[in-house]
Amino acid sequence: MTQIAQDKLQELYDFIEDVKQKDYTESYLIAVLHKVQELFGYLPQDVMDDVAERMGIPTAHIWGVATFYHYFNLKPVGKHMVSVCMGTACYVKGADKVLETLKKELGVAVGETTEDKLFTLQEARCLGACGLAPVIMIDDKMYGELDGKGTIDVINQYRKAAK
Repeated sequence: MTQIAQDKLQELYDFIEDVKQKDYTESYLIAVLHKVQELFGYLPQDVMDDVAERMGIPTAHIWGVATFYHYFNLKPVGKHMVSVCMGTACYVKGADKVLETLKKELGVAVGETTEDKLFTLQEARCLGACGLAPVIMIDDKMYGELDGKGTIDVINQYRKAAK
C-alpha cells in the first residue's frame, strides 16, 4: 500500500476513533461514509470491511446504507462528473439525444467511468435550469441549450484542459 493510501487510512481511523467517543456510534455511520468518500473518491470494499470491523457494525448494514443513498459511489469515479438532466423540460428539448451523444463520445454507459478516468456519466432527475434546456452539468458548472456538436465541444474543452 502506498504512503498516501496509508495516510488516508490513518485519517479515517482517527475520524472513527473520534466518533467512537460519542454515545451513538452507529448514528455516525453516514458521516464516516462521507469521510471515506472524501478521502478515496468512492467507497472501496476493503475500506468498508475495515469500517465495519472498527465500528462494530455488520458489513451488510454498512452496504445497505451505502446503496440506499444515491450520493455514495461504490466504484471509482472520474475526475469530472457529467450529469445529464432528464427532467421534463430537458427531455422534451432533446436531453435523450444529448445523453446518447455523450454515451457514444465517451464510450461509456450511464454510471460508468471512461478508461482514462477523466469522466463519469450519470443522469439527473432535474438540475433546475429548465430555461436552458437541455442541460448538462460537469462537476458544478452548467451547460445549456445543447445539441450533439455543442455537447462534444464542451467535453473536448475538458479533455484539452486535462493534457
